[in-house]
Amino acid sequence: MEKYEKEPHPLPPFFPAMARVLMLGSFPPKRERWKMDFFYPNLQNDMWRIFGLVFFNHADYFLTADHKSFREQAIREFLTAKGIALWDTAMEVKRLKNNASDKFLEVLTPIDLTEALAKLPCCEAIVLTGQKAMDTLLTLVGFDKPGTGGCTETVYSGRKLRIYRMPSSSRAYPKALAEKAIEYARMFHELGMR
Repeated sequence: MEKYEKEPHPLPPFFPAMARVLMLGSFPPKRERWKMDFFYPNLQNDMWRIFGLVFFNHADYFLTADHKSFREQAIREFLTAKGIALWDTAMEVKRLKNNASDKFLEVLTPIDLTEALAKLPCCEAIVLTGQKAMDTLLTLVGFDKPGTGGCTETVYSGRKLRIYRMPSSSRAYPKALAEKAIEYARMFHELGMR
């Protein structure tokens, strides 16, 4: 018997029809940490606070009135209107420790990027939201590794893509929320989305 169980990805991809950007994280936390059935569901993860700051100048914009959860429908509608798709780089993992840390995730099955991009014909950029996401994508696609907050260009399946390596939205990543938001704002500005 295996010490660690295989864990399949628990969510379907979020692929708005006209998405220009595909944001790829690593893998969701364990379900008991979720505050919604969507990406970045842990209340301690700052992704939706980053988006709130970048687009609405309000970190709590996507939080419920009691600040105990996220406004999932508002997030979905916003992403659809902006043309932002969400998925992860790992489709099946083993957690080597009983936590959500990317450091202790073993990726067993990576994303089928060719299939994902086939469903996103308008996609021109991939945004990697952490080191594990970048490391996993590097096993599939040849590209020059950008520094955190940086961008590189590559051609994949005949499509020219910009690949951004953004700071992790995890609070374990040693950068203040406002500083992360500045880097994300710069990226969205370069993409003409802000």
